[in-house]
Amino acid sequence: MRDPELPDAMPDFFTAAIMFVGINLMWIFFVVWVLYGLVPVLVLAVLINHFITRLEIRLNSQKA
Repeated sequence: MRDPELPDAMPDFFTAAIMFVGINLMWIFFVVWVLYGLVPVLVLAVLINHFITRLEIRLNSQKA
């Protein structure tokens, strides 16, 4: 995932950013689960999945 225009000395923070998002999603899902139950967590997960899919489609159409 490294941009070929970046110098070699630049660190790649993509993996760290993905891990950070994953950890934050886990505690947010846990808090929503404790407060409202499992159904809102599942609905939130489906919505996030839908928006990620739409973002992927948009990014792929811009590349083409």
